[in-house]
Amino acid sequence: MQTQINAAIVWLDDLVWGRPLIILVMLVGVLLTVRLKGLQASRLPRALKLMFKNEADGKGEVTSFGALCTALSATIGTGNIVGVATAVVAGGPGALFWMIVAAFFGMATKYAEGLLAVKFRVVREDGHVLGGPFYYIENGMGKKWKWLAKLFAFFGAAAGLMGIGTITQVNGISSAVKNFFDPNDLHMAGVFGLQVSWSVIICGAIVTILAALVILGGLKRISGVAQVIVPFMAVLYVVFGLSLIILNITRLPQAVVEIVRGAFNPAAVTGGAVGSFMVAMQKGVARGIFSNESGLGSAPIAAAAARTKEPARQGLVSMTGTFLDTIVICAITGLCIVLTGAWDRGLQGVAVTTRAFQDGLPVSGEVTAFVLMVCLAFFAFTTILGWDYYSERCLEYLCNGNMAAVKVFRYLYLLMVFVGPYMTVAAVWNIADIFNGLMAFPNLVALLALNGVTVRETRDYFKRLKAGETE
Repeated sequence: MQTQINAAIVWLDDLVWGRPLIILVMLVGVLLTVRLKGLQASRLPRALKLMFKNEADGKGEVTSFGALCTALSATIGTGNIVGVATAVVAGGPGALFWMIVAAFFGMATKYAEGLLAVKFRVVREDGHVLGGPFYYIENGMGKKWKWLAKLFAFFGAAAGLMGIGTITQVNGISSAVKNFFDPNDLHMAGVFGLQVSWSVIICGAIVTILAALVILGGLKRISGVAQVIVPFMAVLYVVFGLSLIILNITRLPQAVVEIVRGAFNPAAVTGGAVGSFMVAMQKGVARGIFSNESGLGSAPIAAAAARTKEPARQGLVSMTGTFLDTIVICAITGLCIVLTGAWDRGLQGVAVTTRAFQDGLPVSGEVTAFVLMVCLAFFAFTTILGWDYYSERCLEYLCNGNMAAVKVFRYLYLLMVFVGPYMTVAAVWNIADIFNGLMAFPNLVALLALNGVTVRETRDYFKRLKAGETE
């Protein structure tokens, strides 16, 4: 019976994350790119500048940079290390090409999400802000679409609680710690009827306590921690990856050739292991969407809390998240994997990235493993924080602002973090993956329906900017 249930979950996961969703996400990105006249390329320098420039008189709970870091805390995660490796192993080096292509169009999608989140958000008298797909569906498309907004909120709350923000993340942290400190299971103890390593027990307890200290402080504390950890972990990993690329710069041209050839003729690079470019495209696009969450509707929940009065301005800041997550960090991971040949060694998951860094850097394997463990721990921990905020706001909308229910949910969320290291991850990850993918459909419908609003707001903003009427 359990085998049949697991098989059904895997089937549904493959269905949700299959070609229909991928094609729909790409079509929305292409449409917005055309209608916004390639804004993600022409306005990227301004967007990067606005990341660090806060508005003095905008309404909201956190700075634009704080909102971006809150969103990045959920998107920059294990997918940047493990997800890229999985895509390249399954789809060949060409998967990285399609991942970057998807991210380019995804920047336009993320821009629209950030803009609509601010335009249709609700700011209460006490300054509390609530916004995201549920409000731009309800307030933008009309009350008759409130059922669609409720559907999105349900999927969002379920995705956070059921594993993508809790069980899978803390399990990833504790597994990484165990593999480094107790790989041979020499120090075991009984917990919940299971024999587990003391490193897992200690790690799980520490992560739960740290998560509680941050989460119970609400958005401002989550944002404050994210503004410290996110830049630190991103810079650490980027320096680590760029060092490998620079030290192996002579291999870079051949790696680029393999990536481009593999995008259109993967069999020529993989020796027939990948049959068609559709496989490379599907793996690359799917992992790219999963990593940067463009189109899924999660990031605009954080964007809505930004202290700003200009929806288009926050849209520009929001789209830098996709740029940093995929076009910078995922691309670095992919290049390291391809130019060292680690993708073709019969390895899976984090072992692929670990082998790439061990082969490409002139340091001991223990040092490399330790740095990757630290990066994974930081990435996963901030994902716990980011998804708590997302799922709380979804529940708040579902419960019509009942904060008592949100507080109960907060403790349930921490309980799931606590038990996470002792649970089987495979089925839980697939369930969370399903809810995460289901979030995208209501959000994409709204982005299509409101694309005219996005274009009008954008034109008005840049017209006033040119006339000197706004900063």
